[in-house]
Amino acid sequence: MRWLSTVLSLGLAADAVVGSSWFSKAAYNKWHETELERWLSDNDIPYPTPADRKDLENLIQKNWDSYAVSPYKNWDTDKLTAYLKTKGIETKDSAKSNKDSLVSQVTSAWYETEDKAQTGWTSVQEWILDTWTDSALKSFADKNGIPVPQPRTRDTLLQKVRSNYETVAKKAGETASYPGDWLYGSWSESDLKEWLDTHGVPAPQITDRNRLISMVRRNSRLAYLRMQEQKESASASANSAYATLTDKLIDAWSESQLKEFCDKNAINVPQGSKANELRALVRKHRAAILGDNVSASASSVFGAATSKAGNQYAKATNDASLAAQDAFNKAVGVWSDSRLKAYLDARGVPVHQGSKTDELRALVRRNAHKAAHPYSAWTWDDLSYENLRSYLASSGNAAAKKAGESSSATRDELVDAAQSAYASASSAGGISYASATSYLAQATEVAKKSTFNTWSESELKAYLDSYGVPVPQGSTLNELRAEARKQSTYFKYGTSNPASTAFAKIGENVVGAYQWVVGQLGAGSEAAKKKAGDVKEEL
Repeated sequence: MRWLSTVLSLGLAADAVVGSSWFSKAAYNKWHETELERWLSDNDIPYPTPADRKDLENLIQKNWDSYAVSPYKNWDTDKLTAYLKTKGIETKDSAKSNKDSLVSQVTSAWYETEDKAQTGWTSVQEWILDTWTDSALKSFADKNGIPVPQPRTRDTLLQKVRSNYETVAKKAGETASYPGDWLYGSWSESDLKEWLDTHGVPAPQITDRNRLISMVRRNSRLAYLRMQEQKESASASANSAYATLTDKLIDAWSESQLKEFCDKNAINVPQGSKANELRALVRKHRAAILGDNVSASASSVFGAATSKAGNQYAKATNDASLAAQDAFNKAVGVWSDSRLKAYLDARGVPVHQGSKTDELRALVRRNAHKAAHPYSAWTWDDLSYENLRSYLASSGNAAAKKAGESSSATRDELVDAAQSAYASASSAGGISYASATSYLAQATEVAKKSTFNTWSESELKAYLDSYGVPVPQGSTLNELRAEARKQSTYFKYGTSNPASTAFAKIGENVVGAYQWVVGQLGAGSEAAKKKAGDVKEEL
C-alpha cells in the first residue's frame, strides 16, 4: 500500500509540474502590470480598477488561448471559412453551420503550434518589426539616434532596430515585453491607418491615435504570421523557377536572352558585360536562390517588394499598396467638388475658401489614409429609407419628425433632414447627441452587409451623381449597386477595402506584393522550359 501511495503521490506531483510548467512559460507571467492592463485593453477585455497583479494574470489566463495562441476561436463562421479558403480547404455547407467543426479544421491548418505561439510572445521584438516598411524602420532609427551604416538595406535596418529595441524602451522609461505607444512614436496617424489598410485589418472610423496604435499592436502577430507564409510561398516558387535552369540551358542562351532574364529577375548587370560574364551572373544568382539560403533570399526579395525604398520592386504597379493608392486616386479623379469637400470635412481637414478642384483632389490624396471621425453628418449619406425615417421619428426634433412623416419626401430630403437633426444634436450635446450616435452605431452595423440592396435605380444614380461618377448607358441594377458600394468604401475608408475578415485582399484587381515577386522570380521559367524543349529537339 505504501508503494501504491508513493506512486500516486509521484503521479500527482508530475501532473502538477506539467500544469505549472505550462503556466510558468506563459509570456505574460513576466510582464509589468501596465503591460497586463495594456493587453487586456487592446483586446477589449474589461478589468477592474484598481486591480492587483494576481487578478490581472488570472483574467489574462482565462483569455490567453482565445486571443494570443488561437485567436480564431473568437471568429464567426464566415471568418473561419474565409481562412480555410486561403489554405485551399473547401468546406461543405453543413460544416459552415457547425462552428466547432470549422474551428477544428482551422486548428489543423493554423500558422503555428501552441508552443511556437507561446515562444513568440516571449520575444516580441524578434517579429513585431518585420511588418514595418523600410521607411518606418528608418524613421524609428533616426528618431532614436540609432546609427545605421550605408547602404541601408532592410536586413541591416531590422538588425539595428532590433538590437536597440530594449535600449530605446529603457531610455523612454517604458516596458518592452508588450510594447506601449513609445514603439510607434515616429508614426503618424496616417502611417497607422496605412498599416491597417495594407494588412487587411478593418479600421472603422476612428480618430483616436491610441486606439489606432492598439489595433496595430493587437494585429501585428497575425500580420507577421501571414507575411511569413507569403515569404515561404515566394521561396518555393523561386526554387521551382530556378530549378529549370540547367547549365546546358544557360549555355544555349544568346546574349540577348541572358540580358532579358537578368532584367526580368532583377539581376544587376555591370555595364559592358560579355555573354560568358552574363552566364556566370545567372549561375551565381541561381546558386543563391537554390542554395542553403533559399528562404533568406526569397525573403529579402519580398522585403524589397514591400519596402517602397525606391528600388525596382517598389516601382511595380502591381505592388498591393501602390495599386490600392492608384485605384483610390483614379476614383477621386472624377469626384465632384462637394464630395471632395465632404471627404475632407469628415476627417476634420480644413479647406481654404475658393479652393479649386485640383487643389481639393490633391488634399484628398494626401489624406488617403487619414481616419474619419467616428460619426458625422455624412454617416447618414448611405443609410436606407427605413433607417432614415426611423431616426427622424425618434430624434426628438420636430422639423426632422415632420420630414420623416412626409410620404412624398425623397431620399435626398430625408438625408438632409437627418444631417440637420444630427448637427443640432451634436451642438446641443448631452442625451440628444448620445442618442444620435447610438442610433448611428446600430444602423451602420446592421447595414454593413445590405447597404444599397433596397435602393431603387433612380436613387443609386442620384447617389453616384453626387460623386460625379458617370453611369454608363444600360447599366444593370447590380452594377449600379457595386459602383455605389465602391465609391462609398473609398469615401469612408480612403484606400482601404474593409472586409469581415483580416484575410481579405485589397480589391480593385490588386495583386499582392508577394504574388508580384513570385511572378518576377518565375519570369524566366516559361522561357527556360521552352528553350529546354528546343535544346532537346536539337540533340
